[in-house]
Amino acid sequence: MTSIDLRSDTVTAPTPEMREAMNRAEVGDDVYGEDPTINRLQEMAAARLGKEAGLFVPSGTMGNLAAILAHCQRGDEVIVGNKAHTFLYEAGGISALGGVHSCQLPNQPDGTLRLDDINAAIRPDDPHDPISRLVALENTHNRCGGVALTVEYTRQVGELAHEQGLLLHLDGARLFNAAVTLGVPASELAAPADSVTFCLSKGLCAPVGSVICGSRDFIRRVHRIRKMLGGGMRQAGVLAAAGIVALETMVDRLADDHRRARMLAAGLAALPGLVLDPGTPRTNMIFLSLSAEVPLDGETFAERLQSRGVRVGVTDVRRFRLVTHYWIDDDAVTRTVSAFHETLISA
Repeated sequence: MTSIDLRSDTVTAPTPEMREAMNRAEVGDDVYGEDPTINRLQEMAAARLGKEAGLFVPSGTMGNLAAILAHCQRGDEVIVGNKAHTFLYEAGGISALGGVHSCQLPNQPDGTLRLDDINAAIRPDDPHDPISRLVALENTHNRCGGVALTVEYTRQVGELAHEQGLLLHLDGARLFNAAVTLGVPASELAAPADSVTFCLSKGLCAPVGSVICGSRDFIRRVHRIRKMLGGGMRQAGVLAAAGIVALETMVDRLADDHRRARMLAAGLAALPGLVLDPGTPRTNMIFLSLSAEVPLDGETFAERLQSRGVRVGVTDVRRFRLVTHYWIDDDAVTRTVSAFHETLISA
């Protein structure tokens, strides 16, 4: 029986259409700017997000790092949430490699940073202080339950940042999930941002890659930084081809992932011993915990689930994250609920 992998939407394998496109891809040396498939992907991505230009990079982490280093000088400060992916899960790259200081503000349960907190964090023009240069947001927000930040909120942050002479970067790893759940074009969510990254290799199901989008001048700076970071690839059109198929075919169907996440959450909520986070799922992520009467910790529970063919992410001692994606169908939802039920009654 096929294993059901709900640990993340990063586990998605490319679709048959993507594999065929990769096989047929026309390629060239991208370091020379001569890979036509990469060039097409970059143009498509920029157009989707309403920006002038785009740059294909191997990962979202490199995308965020390159974007922040293009905006900031050594000793500058970026204002970021204390639950942001850039702060928690990117190995401190902005500081280690770029000398960029971070000011961490508390993320609210809806993934936002309070406007008053952002305003108060902006440094005065004082030689004792780092220079406040950039605000960074995340949409959807992973650690806050996969919640989508609205167009209006992002616009408010952009206006505040720009009025104070700062720039706005948007970590849009799952931006298209946000666009689909909010019913708005991704370009509207990206419009207030001076730069935005999004991942092709999560819900969009491509095997590798992210795209950074912004102004042409910004992308020229990012291109140099990508080279410094070792991200200059050669005949990588074989990868970009899958990204083109992702943009053409995988965006609208993200609604299916959200629907299945709701189905899964409803099934799990009916099982004694499980406590779902209020409001989960917001998009394609479900967060839940074991109640006090379950005599297992999270790791042991997850191991027993895996023996029944279901893999989940353990995020705390008794807490889990489940993420739906292209390879999770209705039958997988039913089987997952059954595996949780069997594990609970055998505990």
